[in-house]
Formats: sequence, structure tokens, C-alpha cells
Amino acid sequence: MATLRDIRRKIGAVKKTQQITKAMNMVAAAKLRGAQQRMEGFRPYAKAFALMLGNLAGRVEPEIHPFFQKAPVVKKVGLVLMTADRGLCGSFNVNLINTAVKFIRQQEAEGKEVVVTCVGRKGRDFFRRRKREIRAAHVDVWGKFDFANAVVVAREIMSDFLAGEVQEVYLIYATFVNLAVQRPKLVKLLPIVTEEASAAEASTLEYLFEPPVAQFLEYLLPKYINVQVYHGFLENSASEHAARMTAMDNASSNCKEMITQLTLVMNKARQAAITKELMDIVGGAEALRG
Repeated sequence: MATLRDIRRKIGAVKKTQQITKAMNMVAAAKLRGAQQRMEGFRPYAKAFALMLGNLAGRVEPEIHPFFQKAPVVKKVGLVLMTADRGLCGSFNVNLINTAVKFIRQQEAEGKEVVVTCVGRKGRDFFRRRKREIRAAHVDVWGKFDFANAVVVAREIMSDFLAGEVQEVYLIYATFVNLAVQRPKLVKLLPIVTEEASAAEASTLEYLFEPPVAQFLEYLLPKYINVQVYHGFLENSASEHAARMTAMDNASSNCKEMITQLTLVMNKARQAAITKELMDIVGGAEALRG
């Protein structure tokens, strides 16, 4: 049985851990407020942009721009995986990586090669350990909400698509639902596919283009890809902070429960020690009396 000194040492260590988890919970909560505000402010813009482009795409021929053209045979697929740079955020990174692994296996089962671009250290390290070739890796990009980071990633995937190195491009990131729920989401970036609902709505709309539609799309479509990637950045960042805040709150609760259990064990050990000393005293007194 552990001695009182050992139990007190364990209680002290757990209390220090609890202080760390509470501090990390407060830091994550502070970062989440800013990330959530940016994400919620950008969501309507990204949604309206996608709706407008979907309506527009339903009225033009795919041959007007390479981003609309589907390859007759898909041999290579590009995948952009967004994860966090750090851990201690529950199953956040694991869920994203599992989604990516499942997607890669499905594509390889169809005879397609998958080229991975990692945004975040956790995804990069996962595929490095498994000796998978990584097209590009971007780490330490979550500390600030810089649109330029999204533009760099978007330019890489657009360049690969236009050069014919990949025939399709997908994006995986975590969507922020609430503080307790962050779901991995798989989005097809290229080629741009018009949804049936958008196409039906587009048939009732009429657009007048100035400058001509080809020149207009040449400017608009790269902006659309930039916006979609940046939207993924904002959603993933807010989801990471929410997952970390929840994980640290659970850790603090576990520490509190562990302290309670250790305190009960310490009290029992102390009572047992006191009882033993009393028995020794009573036994000595009876021996002297005899």
C-alpha cells in the first residue's frame, strides 16, 4: 500500500496538472472567440460566392474555362488535408486524418493515385511516418488569419490542375457546428461541378456580362478557389480551438475527480495508521498491566 507521503505527492502532481489544463482551457476559449467571429463573418460571403458561381456555371459551356472541364480519365487526384499543428485537442486530428485515409483508400481502390498536400504539422507527420510522398507541407500557419496563406495553397493546387498533373482536387477540413461538435468535411474544388439545384435555378436567371464572360471567368474562378480554401482555414481554426477547449475542460474535470479519489485513499491510509498506533499503545498498556 502506498504511504501517506506518496499519496500526498500524487495529489500535488495532479493539482499542478489541473492548473495547466485550466490555463490551456482559458487560452483556447480566448482564441476561439476571435476565430469564431471571423468564421461566422466569412460564412455568408463564401456561401453567396458559391451560389453565384453555381448559377453562373449552369449557363456557360464547360469548354469556356479549364476549371469546368472534366478529364476523360482520372489518373491522379490532389488532396489538401487541413489539421492542427499541435495536439491536446481530443480526437480532432484523428478524425481528419481518418477521413483522409478512407478517401485515399477509396481512390486507390479505383486505380487512382492520390497526391497529398498537408496544411498543419499533425497531418504532415502522420504521412511522413508512413513513408507517403507529400506534394507540399504548410506548418505554423494557424497563428494568424492571413488570407495570403490560403492564396499560396490555392495557387499550388490550381497550378497542378492546369498543368495536368492532377485531374481532380479535393479539400478536407473540420466544419464548426458548435463547441462540442466539429465534423470533417470533404469538398471537391476542381473541376468545379454545378449542382442540379443551382443549374435549375440558373435556368430562370439571366446574366449580362461586361467584360465578356470568358474574360470575366478568368478573373473570377481563381478568386473562387481562394475563397473556398480560406473558408476551410477559418472553419478548421475555429474547430481546433473548440476541440482543445472541450478537451481541456474534460481533463480538468478528470483531475478534480482523481484528486477526490486520492484524498479518500489518503484519509483511509491515515486512519489505518492512527488505528495501528492506538492498537500498539493499548497493547503496550495491557502488557504493562499484566
